[in-house]
Amino acid sequence: QVQLVESGGGLVQAGGSLRLSCAASGRTVSNYAMGWFRQAPGKERDFVAAISSSGLSIYYGDSVQARFSISRDNAKNTAYLQMNSLKPEDTAVYYCVADVRYSTVVRDTPAYWGQGTQVTVSS
Repeated sequence: QVQLVESGGGLVQAGGSLRLSCAASGRTVSNYAMGWFRQAPGKERDFVAAISSSGLSIYYGDSVQARFSISRDNAKNTAYLQMNSLKPEDTAVYYCVADVRYSTVVRDTPAYWGQGTQVTVSS
């Protein structure tokens, strides 16, 4: 079992930055791929970013390419999402995810999800 808790969301102006954190716990958290999804009310869930257990493989969704960066610190059991040049269309609930398979985080539905943190970008 893996538990994920997001933090760092809030209200920012367009062009600003936020850094989201995901605190993970479990028996073998360091062996899991992790990532981020987001969902706005009434809209489909969007893939944001994924990172392998080693941190050597990283993949971003097209909508955030060149603006967001994902990282992880396995010693602290924490993943991060640095969000720069934020746009109003980035407004959503952001979910931290984890799965034993990196490909599942990238292409499918991961096994473990956090409760989400709200990010609101004003124009």
